[in-house]
Amino acid sequence: MAKLPTPHINAKEGDIAETVLMPGDPLRAKFIADNYLENVICFNEVRNMFGYTGTYKGKKVSVMGSGMGIPSIGIYSYELFNFYGVENIIRIGSAGGFTDDIKVRDIVIGMGASTNSDFAKQYKLPGTYAPLADFGLLRKAVEAAESMNIKTVVGNILSSDTFYDDNPDANTLWKKMNVLAVEMEAAGLYLNAARAGKKALCILTISDHVFTGESLSAEDRQNTFHEMMEIALEIA
Repeated sequence: MAKLPTPHINAKEGDIAETVLMPGDPLRAKFIADNYLENVICFNEVRNMFGYTGTYKGKKVSVMGSGMGIPSIGIYSYELFNFYGVENIIRIGSAGGFTDDIKVRDIVIGMGASTNSDFAKQYKLPGTYAPLADFGLLRKAVEAAESMNIKTVVGNILSSDTFYDDNPDANTLWKKMNVLAVEMEAAGLYLNAARAGKKALCILTISDHVFTGESLSAEDRQNTFHEMMEIALEIA
């Protein structure tokens, strides 16, 4: 194990569980720690990217914010996988729906993560790599959701580097290829996991729909996101 702490995580060896839940918002990490975990310790406050470890139904689990975008989750997931011995990272975040059959409040699980990012260029691959979730985690998530009577939609998502895209046709073109929803982190997480020989999964709640304009209020988001959190905790 590399020298600890790392430049971005001020945790000691053993502070972080083998499975980490990663919402984008560090305050959502705090919410999960406060409302779902027992015996909680805070292992990171560097740059206010809060990280906590506790127990859920007797099992050691960590939760930490990732920040927004592939560069941010790329840093944190790399350090967790490669320096802290983390084996599984489950991203839990929000997304904008694309396809007509995706509705606000739906739970989408990213089997694959298309992207407009150049993050994979660092690996100098002789072709195009398809970032994928770990199938074992994906299957467990679907089974957990079914046992909780929560509907999920599994498929391809888009991890976009641009929230405000200068190309007005970009979203329509991704929708044409049956990409379910757009977020900003999963592809980088899946690539880091693949390179490290670890496991990753992205579970999303549809907070708005890109084409219909429907969106959740702040109160609705807080209430709906509980289902996504509970699926992730059950498989941690």
